[in-house]
Amino acid sequence: MYVLKIKGKAKIPDYIQMRDDALTLIAYFRVDRPEKALTKLGLEKKIAELKALFAAMPFGKIQKLNV
Repeated sequence: MYVLKIKGKAKIPDYIQMRDDALTLIAYFRVDRPEKALTKLGLEKKIAELKALFAAMPFGKIQKLNV
């Protein structure tokens, strides 16, 4: 799974894209509200860990996520 953090502009907030190994989009959500999307993906036990990762990630860089 891959993660990409996208910088928002003006009133548009920052977003996170989660993609599978074929880089197909599987989740797209706001950085400040990841709980619902992560629960749908079955990652509810790792929400705190992933929130910390999202906060530390640079914008525009794809990172491999091992879950």
